[in-house]
Formats: sequence, C-alpha cells, structure tokens
Amino acid sequence: MVRLTSVLLLFLLVTACASSGDFDTLSRDINQVRRESVETKKEVDFLKEKTSGVVKEESFTAVRESQADVNSRLSEVSSNLRELQGRFEEYKYSTEKTLKDVVAERDIARSQIAAIETQIRTLKDKLASLEGVEKPGEPSQKPAEGQLKEPEQAKTESTAEEQTKETANGRNNTYEAAYQAFKEKKYKEAREKFEAFLKDSPKGKLSGNAQFWIAETYYAEKDFESAILAYETLLKKYPESDKTSGALLKQGLSFIEIGDKKTGKTILARLLEKHPNSKEAVLAKKKIAELEKKPSGKKR
Repeated sequence: MVRLTSVLLLFLLVTACASSGDFDTLSRDINQVRRESVETKKEVDFLKEKTSGVVKEESFTAVRESQADVNSRLSEVSSNLRELQGRFEEYKYSTEKTLKDVVAERDIARSQIAAIETQIRTLKDKLASLEGVEKPGEPSQKPAEGQLKEPEQAKTESTAEEQTKETANGRNNTYEAAYQAFKEKKYKEAREKFEAFLKDSPKGKLSGNAQFWIAETYYAEKDFESAILAYETLLKKYPESDKTSGALLKQGLSFIEIGDKKTGKTILARLLEKHPNSKEAVLAKKKIAELEKKPSGKKR
C-alpha cells in the first residue's frame, strides 16, 4: 500500500496537474482501504478460529463416545468373567465335597473289611483250638500249674477281641446307614442315626464328621437357627476336625439367611483368618464381596 502511495505522489508531482485537494482525497481513500483491509483480516482470523473450535469439539465428542463404548464393553466382559469364575468356584467346591464324601465312604468300607478280617482270624483261632483238643484214647497232657490250657486261653482272648470288633463294626454300620439316609434326603432319619452314633462313640475318628452332618441336616431343612447351634457344637467339641472350615462357612451363611449379615460377615472373616487357603475361604471372599456391593438396607 505504501508503494502505491509513493507511485501516485510521484505521478502527481511529475505531471504537476494535481492540486492539494486531490492529494487529500487520495490519502483518505488510501486510509479507508487500509482500515477495510484490517477489518477483513480480523474477520477471516475470527472465522478460522471459530471453525477450528468446531472441528476440535467434534473430534473430542467422537473420542469420548468411542471411549465410553470401550468402557461399556470392558465392563460387560468383566461382569461375565466374574460370573463364570463364581460358577467355577461353586462347581469346584461341590466336586471336592463329593470327593470327600467318597473318601469317607472308603474309610468306612476299609473299617468294615478290617472287622471282617478280624472275625476270620478269630474263627481260624477257634478252629485251631478245636483241633488241639484231646481225642478219645490219646494220652492227656496236664498243663503246668497256674496256667490255663492253650485252647481255653485262646478262647478267652478271641472272645474279648471279637466283642471289641463287633462293637466297632456296629458303630461303623450305624454311621454308614446315617450317611446313606442323608444322601437320600431323609434328613430327620439321618440326624437320629448320627446322634445315635455319637452317643455310642463321642470321641471316635468319625465323631466330628457325624456332628457336621447333623448340622447339615438342619441347614438342608432351612432350620438355620438349629444349624447354627449344631455347627457351634462341632467347632467347640471337635476343633481339630477337618470339617471346621466347612462348619464356619455354613454357620456364617446361616446367620446371613436369618438376616444377621453383620455376624455372618464376622464369621466368614474368621474363616479367612483361620483357613486362608481352603476352598471354603474362596467362597467366603465371594460372599463378603457380594454383601458389600448390596445396599445396607436391602434384605434378602
């Protein structure tokens, strides 16, 4: 623009035809053109800035929508994964519980076999004693003074041993019958048989198991108050039983079933402390997490 002014001024001086009024008019026109040019530039810059903002906002919106979609899918996948994991843990617990039951049945069978073998040995001893009795016409041999004859001594020992084994065999039969009734869902009958077993063998190897199954019969009948007391009896009388972790889990669940979630969570936490590596601990963690997600005022 300056060059244009210089050229025009030079032209006017050279031609010597322009007046001072013409020069003023020309200057005003030049200034007007300059102002219009500045305004136009500002308007163009404004339009650029406004257009750029719209593009950025659309881009941000697209990114946000894409991120929201990704988060939604991840949340759905995580939810499905947790559900599958929960089903797996429940299946695992059920399978291991069944395996334990099979092991218990195997132990019972072994005990019965041992009792039968003992009876067989007793019968053999009796047979040997009978064969050693004096036959008619053969010279008799008097036993030393103060000693019983061998057949009489064998008979006394075998009788005592037989009575002991028969008693143990009877107890095992009672336990087996009780457990069979439980599997057939005859819970009252099973409970009575297990109680009879405990009356005859309050401190036997299977006594803790019997008490656990008594509690399980109440739990299966949804008599959760009685189940709580029966599980507590197991925990106090048989603290070394391998059923204690299961008793703590079911006792905690029983409290939750009757609406006392606080006590139930406390017992489940005790299970995590005492048996952190047990399969029951896995289920306890899951149940505690489930309770903490639900609103405190919501009841089952």
